[in-house]
Amino acid sequence: MNEAKTADTADLRSGKGHRDENFPVASFLIHPRYRAPILAFYNFVRTADDIADHPTLAPEKKLALLDRLGGGLTGDNDADAPAVRLRAELAARGLSPKHAQDLLAAFMMDVTKLRYTDWNDLLHYCSYSAMPVGRFVLDVHGEDRSTWPANDALCAALQIINHLQDCKDDYRNLDRVYIPLDTLAAHGAGVEALGEAQASPALLATLHDLAARTEKLLAESDVFPLLISDRRLGLEVSVINALAHRLSRILMTHDPLRDRVHLSMPAVAGVTAIGIVGGAFRRLSRRASATAHTPRGA
Repeated sequence: MNEAKTADTADLRSGKGHRDENFPVASFLIHPRYRAPILAFYNFVRTADDIADHPTLAPEKKLALLDRLGGGLTGDNDADAPAVRLRAELAARGLSPKHAQDLLAAFMMDVTKLRYTDWNDLLHYCSYSAMPVGRFVLDVHGEDRSTWPANDALCAALQIINHLQDCKDDYRNLDRVYIPLDTLAAHGAGVEALGEAQASPALLATLHDLAARTEKLLAESDVFPLLISDRRLGLEVSVINALAHRLSRILMTHDPLRDRVHLSMPAVAGVTAIGIVGGAFRRLSRRASATAHTPRGA
């Protein structure tokens, strides 16, 4: 019997949960009414991600399991609990499975595509692997699609930060390289340099270049929290944006092959507090400005 038809996806999970992520997932800032669909989406995505990243599962079996998860979303099967749970949450709220399906397409790319030619190629991958996450959260909250461009910039930046943090492990464990080949070549580095204990000067210049590009991408998302109608979601996005800026700036000066480029719990708490206070102040300032410019009697 085909292993993909009998394998329990729960047995393939890495053990990583939503509290282990770099950035908040349905934190205390999110209203409880929205947490169930967001966490169902996260568990579905985490299951698919763990399948794609499994170190010993054969590529064809990974693709078959990912395809089965997709079938669970559309009701073709009930083989995987995370797919069934997300399907129920989507149906209860009248939401489309498209964002989850886009992420499945990204995980299939992870199985079949091991190199990225340039920045645009990487951003195309992010349009499937990252941007749909934020779009789903916005849809759950009933936000307008005019927020999507700023969301897409933030989500792509978060994804690339993860790529830079994990570039050594991705190469060593999965022979997967998200670092664009043209940027490596421009600095005189090869992909094999990613497997070393520390970055060569050429590779370090490559990684710092990409971190600087990511910081510019984040600048496009700075306005994002103010575009969101839901106050609590706006504050969460403000925190995520602040954390991302902190990490991208660390990556601009550190070696992720040698250094653990993650924030400590006290640092996360500090940036979170700054993000909440700063986000709240910006929202109040914008509201006051709008009130001041509203003609009397309008």
